[in-house]
Amino acid sequence: MDGGEIAALIAAGAFLMLVLVLAVPILRLRHTVDATTRMIHELNDRTTPLLGDVNTTVKNVNTALEQVQTSLDGVNLQLAKVDTMTTHAQNVTANVANLAAVISAAAANPLVKVAAFGYGVRKAAAARRHAEDEREAADIIKQRRRADRRANR
Repeated sequence: MDGGEIAALIAAGAFLMLVLVLAVPILRLRHTVDATTRMIHELNDRTTPLLGDVNTTVKNVNTALEQVQTSLDGVNLQLAKVDTMTTHAQNVTANVANLAAVISAAAANPLVKVAAFGYGVRKAAAARRHAEDEREAADIIKQRRRADRRANR
């Protein structure tokens, strides 16, 4: 076993350790992404009936206004409540979008580093093989020249 093969084994072992070390955070990140996905689905499931309830509330307010002729203050109060609910829904949606962006950025950075490291290892191994091939070719040429010189004597 020559030095190149030993170096390749060491590099392979180091890469294996890197993969094992990065596997745990990636698996945890998967759980985080799954939890976020469930949260988004639950938010969608809860938002739809909420908006349906808001529409029903507005219809009931209009019907009550027509039937009982309630005061304008009562109508303004109901509209303020609807506006508050819409604002809260917008805030929740913005927070979920920000969370998804943070999770996406956190997942992408380690993967880019792993890919770059793998590329560097492959390139270094190829350069080392190329240098070894050139050294072997030079040794063969030297041996042939020596043999030619001895034959010409």
